[in-house]
Amino acid sequence: MVETANQPPVPGLDLTEREHEVLAWMVEGLNNTQIAARLIVSPSTIKSHVSNILTKLGVSSHIEVVALALRHKLVT
Repeated sequence: MVETANQPPVPGLDLTEREHEVLAWMVEGLNNTQIAARLIVSPSTIKSHVSNILTKLGVSSHIEVVALALRHKLVT
């Protein structure tokens, strides 16, 4: 019997490369406007990425997503 079948899937595997980038900046403590400036996109684009990240990771706040990212080592 394979033990990994009983374990929940690792969160974050379905994040896009850009979502991983945004998540890394979130973990660093940047807000949406600051992330947008770093990536040279609009704040509304970052808001969309953050919304997708929250949905994919099943959390509802920046604090939760940062805690989950650190707990599961989703960023380096």
